[in-house]
Amino acid sequence: MHGFDRPIYTNVEYPFPLDPPFVHVDNPTGCYRTDFVIPKEWKGRRILLHFEAVDSAFCAWINGVPVGYSQDSRLPAEFEITDYCNPCGTDKKNVLAVQVFRWSDGSYLEDQDHWWLSGIHRDVLLLSKPQVFIADYFFKSNLAEDFSYADLQVEVKIDDSQETSKDSVLDNFTIEAALFDSGSWNSSGGSADLLSSNVANLKLDLSPRTVLGFRDYLLVGRLEVPRLWSAEQPNLYTLVVILKDTSGNIVDCESCLVGIRQVSKAPKQLLVNGHPITIRGVNRHEHHPRLGKTNIESCMVKDLVLMKQYNINAVRNSHYPQHPRWYELCDMFGMYMIDEANIETHGFDYTGHVKHPTLEPSWATAMLDRVMGMVERDKNHACIISWSLGNESGYGPNHSALAGWVRGKDPSRLLHYEGGGSRTPSTDIICPMYMRVWDIVKIAKDPNETRPLILCEYSHAMGNSNGNIHEYWEAIEGTFGLQGGFIWEWVDQGLLKDSADGTKHWAYGGDFGDVPNDLNFCLNGLVWPDRTPHPAMHEVKYVYQPIKVSFSEGTLKITNTHFYETTKALEFSWAAHGDGCELGSGNLSLPLIEPQKTFHIELQSAPWHTLWASSSAEEFFLTISAKLLHATCWVEAGHVISSTQVQLPAKREFVPHVIKTKDTTFLKEILGDTLKVGQQNAWEIILNLKMGTVESWKVEGVPLMTKGIFPCFWRAPTDNDKGGGASSYLSKWQAAHIDNLHYITKSCSVQNMTDHLVKVAVVFLGVPNSGDGSGVEDTNALIEIDVIYTIYGSGDVVVECNVRPSSNLPPLPRVGVEFHLEKSIDQIKWYGRGPFECYPDRKAAAHVGVYEQKVSDLHVPYIVPGECSGRADVRWVTFQNKDGLGIYASIYGSSPPMQLNASYYTTAELDRATHNEDLIRGDDIEVHLDHKHMGLAGDDSWSPCVHDKYLIPPVPSSFSIRLSPITAATSGHDIYKSQLQL
Repeated sequence: MHGFDRPIYTNVEYPFPLDPPFVHVDNPTGCYRTDFVIPKEWKGRRILLHFEAVDSAFCAWINGVPVGYSQDSRLPAEFEITDYCNPCGTDKKNVLAVQVFRWSDGSYLEDQDHWWLSGIHRDVLLLSKPQVFIADYFFKSNLAEDFSYADLQVEVKIDDSQETSKDSVLDNFTIEAALFDSGSWNSSGGSADLLSSNVANLKLDLSPRTVLGFRDYLLVGRLEVPRLWSAEQPNLYTLVVILKDTSGNIVDCESCLVGIRQVSKAPKQLLVNGHPITIRGVNRHEHHPRLGKTNIESCMVKDLVLMKQYNINAVRNSHYPQHPRWYELCDMFGMYMIDEANIETHGFDYTGHVKHPTLEPSWATAMLDRVMGMVERDKNHACIISWSLGNESGYGPNHSALAGWVRGKDPSRLLHYEGGGSRTPSTDIICPMYMRVWDIVKIAKDPNETRPLILCEYSHAMGNSNGNIHEYWEAIEGTFGLQGGFIWEWVDQGLLKDSADGTKHWAYGGDFGDVPNDLNFCLNGLVWPDRTPHPAMHEVKYVYQPIKVSFSEGTLKITNTHFYETTKALEFSWAAHGDGCELGSGNLSLPLIEPQKTFHIELQSAPWHTLWASSSAEEFFLTISAKLLHATCWVEAGHVISSTQVQLPAKREFVPHVIKTKDTTFLKEILGDTLKVGQQNAWEIILNLKMGTVESWKVEGVPLMTKGIFPCFWRAPTDNDKGGGASSYLSKWQAAHIDNLHYITKSCSVQNMTDHLVKVAVVFLGVPNSGDGSGVEDTNALIEIDVIYTIYGSGDVVVECNVRPSSNLPPLPRVGVEFHLEKSIDQIKWYGRGPFECYPDRKAAAHVGVYEQKVSDLHVPYIVPGECSGRADVRWVTFQNKDGLGIYASIYGSSPPMQLNASYYTTAELDRATHNEDLIRGDDIEVHLDHKHMGLAGDDSWSPCVHDKYLIPPVPSSFSIRLSPITAATSGHDIYKSQLQL
């Protein structure tokens, strides 16, 4: 990240020759030197040199003497350097030299889907310890069956430099441990009362025992009525382990925060403190846009604050042990965690001549070393509910060995490993990645499978994605045996790079000249590299929200899906809207809802019943929200944790919309191929009768529409559209020439012209564009579109479209119309879903309402551009300039709500640019009003996986749109209400 060598991004392929265990001779190497002076206070003490993590391997020297070598890019290495340092108390400097190798044989075990970045990426520490010191300890708690007390154990390892016997250590030292309820310290003004907060003292147990791999000291005690740790209630205690000499003087002490909780299994369930928790999770790579793999605490805190605010309660450390501080923060904030070993050998999948390391006994020790190092480093953290043996490393005997060691060392947690099909004996959790909804339900209903299913990766968040996620959660919440999953992934792994013009942009694979590379496959995050949330985060927050609201058969159901928290700390409110207008709102007084309980409200007794009963609105929406009454460490009071909109039943049947207009006369004239219609200075429309399109539309003399109205079936491909090679949607569209349609006018004629209206019929043919304008024949038409314009004296234009696509076309990207507005028509207001970007398969979080934005603010700056900024289920929309002049558009007749898009970037420009910074704004605003728009998908990004209900098959369809001139004196709502038949 500082200009020495270059970042490399690959997903699967190793960026060096695959010839295990040999390392390529071309091995970039970094040499580092620093110096230090030992303080006089350290005289007679032991000095330890601790590297928290170095990528990928290193040698270290003190004063020219080699003190050690280590590899494993994500775990610590520690060397005693007492004998190699200059004497304490002198000013003589000690020189630490470190040689870091980019590649080592350990690199074969580190083929994770992220940037290959080498160097000293975590802290280097110099530690001072007494001659005899506490080297390690393992805190354990065993809860009573009714959770009324906890038996506590601390296994303590003492490092005695004299190598005396175990008994002689006890002759000269005593070992103690105490537990403090440090939660009370936060409310005591910073002055901790150690005496009153000391809730348990642990004493040495000298009784004979047999513990796997344990040959040191055991301290035991009991805590009555423990405050249990969970992600909902992350109660922590402070553990202090003390070593004293025979005079009672403290020789050494160690301390950490610990949580008391029980992780266990039941048929098809993972239990925490006896409850089958739900994993609302996300995968997290360590990534900083400027510092690469280096973590800083403020970034970790930012991640956790955002995760908690968006209802995420679990994280999978993908795919390696992370910074030690991350675990402490997850303990404190309350975040369930899968801790994963630094093992991935994905690149071996695509070689026919080299065995996976898991099948080779020669790799067993290296693999076990990584798993042991992870467990030993992180074993005292309450947040860890499961260990993982790594990621995408096949399956073989070595994994069986790893699983055996972990289960023997720490039976208090579950074991996770997806490799080998996610159902091997080495995993306690069925943990598939990207498995389809119907398949996870099938496994959960398999009576022979007794393990819970938790998706280790799902809903691939690459670009404009995460479609269908609500369908996963309908299945998870409705199927016993499904307990959630971890979205892939948290952050776009873009790196900040200087452009030639001095600006900075988010860079991805290949932008550094790195070969091989996997381009933008590192951009799969729910947040941008700077942690700005993607629009899809709203959908995640919605499907993850703990308060669920539903309405059916006249009853509103409010369910508290928490397992530990009641609704005591929440304030509920309601708001009622009719056709976009707020009819009423207020606080909702509810009795306390216990965890896993539901409260019912009957419509007749609800505070909004009178509003509903007296409303003449065509649509009536009710929104129920729950806010936090008090601030937490991750959000201020008043934060909305849950918000659900339900539609109450209409009191009358739907009647097609009609224009109620007076028989207004207006000017009409045909000059050659031009039809000009208008009314004095109010409005004017010029239609090209040869092309069947609008050449100009003015309101009060101000030009609004520059060109239109065209049929449109193409969208700028998303990352998901591109995934799947020859079978991708994009490949199929290109093969069918949908990306290159040219519209020719087969016919255009004035059908009817009276004093009060003009009717023009046009037939468009969508034909492949040859590029030279030649060879266009009617017989080449892929799609035929009948368009009828009915222009009323009021200035209203009803556009009726009948679309007849060729039946052998693939699913269509969209079916709708496109037109272009003057760039000054930049104020957009709509009645539909919002306020954020939403699409047919990702709209559950977007409430129906009236929203207003500038066109430029609609654009979503995905790092790689594509289809974006859409708004779903739009009933009406207005486009106006600063003076209020503009155009109104709405659904009409029996047409369903539309998909809306308006942008200064054309579809072609969004398709062309490879970085958001490359986009060139057009001279006008491109508007799309879609009768149908294909879903985004998100089950994965490498196969065409839009669910059937969100595909647009090539079948005939019809729809109508109303367009009207609008001024500051009128409103979209008033025009829309005028077309409703009451």
